[in-house]
Amino acid sequence: MKVMATNRKAQHDYHILDTYEAGIVLKGSEVKSLRQGAVSLSDAYGEIRDGEIYLFNLHISPYKCTAHVTIDPKRRRKLLLKRGEIKKLYGLVQQRGNTLIPLKIYFSNHGLAKLTIGVCRRKRLYDKKEKILKREEDLKVRKIKKAMR
Repeated sequence: MKVMATNRKAQHDYHILDTYEAGIVLKGSEVKSLRQGAVSLSDAYGEIRDGEIYLFNLHISPYKCTAHVTIDPKRRRKLLLKRGEIKKLYGLVQQRGNTLIPLKIYFSNHGLAKLTIGVCRRKRLYDKKEKILKREEDLKVRKIKKAMR
């Protein structure tokens, strides 16, 4: 598994409730751009429309060596999931505050483009502050333990 991009901001800004692995429908040169790592997940989000899941604002830069028409870098892309998973995701997203956020995009061992999508809920400001304080406390404890050795 070769990871092409991760959404580190999602880890910081959201509580990840559940994750799913989905295939992604790409056109021609987008695969080559993806293999080069010319992708950004920062503003991307998923929506369920007409029983299908689409990904919006996933930026895949155009491949430089292509001879034919370039593809819109931020076009909507269809995600490939089983119908039961889509129904489960629809139920989760209908709950207030939940959204679909892409977490990482990678190539599987078989060479297929895959995306890990998470059902997320936005963190409150005080949640972020608590996490930072806890990390600082843990760092102090580790320093004290190291000094005592």
